[in-house]
Amino acid sequence: MSREYLERILRAPVYALCRETPLDPAPRLSRRVDNRVLLKREDLQPVFSFKLRGAYNKLHSLGAEERARGVICSSAGNHAQGVAMAARALGIRALIVMPQTTPRIKVEAVAELGAEIVLHGGSYDEARERADALAAERDMVFVHPFDDPEVIAGQGTIAMEILRQHPAPIDAIFVAVGGGGLITGIGAYVKALWPQVRIIGVEPEDAPSMHHALAAGERVKLDRVGIFADGVAVAQVGVETFRLAQEVVDEVILVTTDEICAAIKDIFEDTRSIAEPAGALGVAGLKRYVEREGWTGRTLVAIDCGANINFDRLRHVAERAEVGEQREALLAVTIPEEPGSLRRFCELLGERSITEFNYRYADRRDAHIFVGIELRDGAAERAQIVEALRAGGYPALDLTDDEMAKLHVRYMVGGHTHGAADEVLYRFQFPERPGALLRFLARMGRQWNISLFHYRNHGSDHGRVLMGLQVPSGESAEFERFLDDIGYPYVEESSNPAYRLFLS
Repeated sequence: MSREYLERILRAPVYALCRETPLDPAPRLSRRVDNRVLLKREDLQPVFSFKLRGAYNKLHSLGAEERARGVICSSAGNHAQGVAMAARALGIRALIVMPQTTPRIKVEAVAELGAEIVLHGGSYDEARERADALAAERDMVFVHPFDDPEVIAGQGTIAMEILRQHPAPIDAIFVAVGGGGLITGIGAYVKALWPQVRIIGVEPEDAPSMHHALAAGERVKLDRVGIFADGVAVAQVGVETFRLAQEVVDEVILVTTDEICAAIKDIFEDTRSIAEPAGALGVAGLKRYVEREGWTGRTLVAIDCGANINFDRLRHVAERAEVGEQREALLAVTIPEEPGSLRRFCELLGERSITEFNYRYADRRDAHIFVGIELRDGAAERAQIVEALRAGGYPALDLTDDEMAKLHVRYMVGGHTHGAADEVLYRFQFPERPGALLRFLARMGRQWNISLFHYRNHGSDHGRVLMGLQVPSGESAEFERFLDDIGYPYVEESSNPAYRLFLS
């Protein structure tokens, strides 16, 4: 079967519109994983995604009568842009049905390419049902995003370029999987020429349609799919792609949201480009596979298959990347509600940097803090920290893998208090270096109790801290002298209306 696709791929006229994208070394990532990593930069296509290849190949194959009827497709965004650009280039009318969850950047990009847009449903499958109905009503030609031989062949031209750009042996190619068009196109070409190259698919843990299908030996339909990696949010792989995947795909591995975010950061550090979540799946899978297999010194290719990401999602990506790289532990720790207890907690951490600290006075006995701690040695160090805190009398709970804690609880710690008498509120700028908080606490001693604390490291040269302290009015002058002595820039916020409304 792969021989048949080899011919289709070689005949695909995609370069009338598509670019031959570079196969770039990723030196930083290569050093970290101790293998030679190459990135196939499909994010550099005119629509910032590989999808243009398959869309153009399909539309170019249509006869005059089919072109006159116009084309319709359903897509979470990248296929839509590919169809819209290909249709404009070939003078074909296009209608695109997109899920209502599609990132705005993709919707606007399709509109700018001149296609008619219908937003429908919360997933690709719901959009597909609507597209099928509209295709019948308007007698338009449906362009499938993955389950079509011409689309598969168009995506397969990526493999043709990889083998031409890197004629030396390649050990494995890591490919994002949604419906299966990309991996089967690449796999068909590579296996026809170099069957020893491993073709590894990568899916999010919450959208494992191909993984489950290959394990079951038949297509399965997921009850629900996660939409963080919206470009691969497909509940069921295609008939043709599944049939072909059984022949050309060696394995499909699953990765977490945190690992995807870490992979986006990896790609940025080597290329200064920002992949969308689906675009970074190849790198995320490569890292997990190398760790599992213990590979070193191999040549590995990851497909960077798309860069259509909304700018406002980057904050979430940045937050989760540190956890995905196992460079941050998130803990819930109970400490005695007494002066000096926070200082002892910091002493137990030693020279480790605190990346986040959330605390609000609750009662006179115990305080519960949500804390992020920088790691140098991954999960092993995380376990050591938890054990050290417990041995020091501070009950600690590891929340690093707790999805609810990472998504919601970290931002909800706190609220009003009724027991923090004489509280004053200050904003500080702490030097962004290990020991800055401990120095502050050591200088302060046991004289004043901290009743509120919030801090998050944002990668700048100083940390922004919001702190409440219980300072009796008769000690205000002494407290002011302490602030001047410590030398950290500060602003008093005790009269801030937001503090009065939400925290005091």
